[in-house]
Amino acid sequence: MKVYDKILNLPDELVKYLYERYCDGVFFDIETTGFVPANSSLYLIGCAYFEDKVLHLSQWFLDTPEDEENLICAFLDFCSGFSKIIHYNGAGFDIPYIIKKCAIYHIPCDFSNLKSIDIYKLITPYKDFLKLPGLKQKQLEDFMGISRKDEYSGGELIKVYNAYISSPSDKLLMLLLLHNYEDVLGMLKIVSVLNYIELANGNFTVSDFTVTDSKTASDVTVKEAVITLKTALNIPVRISNGNDNFYITACGDTAKICVRIHTDELKYFYPNYKDYYYLPAEDCSIHKSVAFYVDKNYRTKAKAADCYSKKTGTFLPQYRPLFEPYFKIDYMDTITYFELTDDFSSDNGRIKEYAAHIIATLAKKQ
Repeated sequence: MKVYDKILNLPDELVKYLYERYCDGVFFDIETTGFVPANSSLYLIGCAYFEDKVLHLSQWFLDTPEDEENLICAFLDFCSGFSKIIHYNGAGFDIPYIIKKCAIYHIPCDFSNLKSIDIYKLITPYKDFLKLPGLKQKQLEDFMGISRKDEYSGGELIKVYNAYISSPSDKLLMLLLLHNYEDVLGMLKIVSVLNYIELANGNFTVSDFTVTDSKTASDVTVKEAVITLKTALNIPVRISNGNDNFYITACGDTAKICVRIHTDELKYFYPNYKDYYYLPAEDCSIHKSVAFYVDKNYRTKAKAADCYSKKTGTFLPQYRPLFEPYFKIDYMDTITYFELTDDFSSDNGRIKEYAAHIIATLAKKQ
């Protein structure tokens, strides 16, 4: 086993960001010759971590296959000094692989004392929201604008490692170390992608709410509500997403949501329709307690779909009944509307709740 250590010289802003959040954690990635621990070797483990506020990288390399047990023990002993372990799909592969290897060698192994932060697992629900083509680490690096020198995949390097074991050379060793180095380095550079989750979880403040005119693609003027947010954590790469009702853009410490305002006549459906009569001529319902004023020939027993009153006004859409009373265009509609009032426009608490609902809707996290 060989151990390679180096100091990572990254931009000060990135190092500051990492230290504030992960100074007590270790970023790690493993390289293996296969997926099944009993039939493959764990030949390389890379870790990035802070020591005296300086960012380091350590790599344990298996230059002799018989030394695998010592490599694993050295890594586990190293991890005992941290409280967090950060990885990319480590919960799905790296950690289970190590645990199974430990069982083979009868090595005590327990990761439960480490808080596990799996970037892959956390970001997966937001794949469509971020318009990611896939969820491989390299695809996330592309999204973040990160380039690599390494041109090999983990699978392709299995042959390289086997060639190294047969005939060691510095060239082959550098290829193996480089891939693992860039996997770990990539995690350090993409971990801020988790800031999008903070936005989706409502970690922001409302800085402005305005109503303005906007042009549609067909050059029709419509009214929009524009909500400006200040994010608690910087959004690393500009994003935009939307549907027919909402549109969001976010970059840096600012996010902006545009909401199509519905200005029309909507229906309020009474929940207890059996207590109402429907008046076809007036297209509305009235309570039975006052129905004796209406001739029986001009009323029918109300059904759920026609038990409503109408209101003309200015409304905002919602994808669940967040604010009441809520209105609909038709009874079967899942989208409801609440009235845009001066009270709402001046209440940052309710606006924040609404903005969080919009982001959750676009991120499909309702």
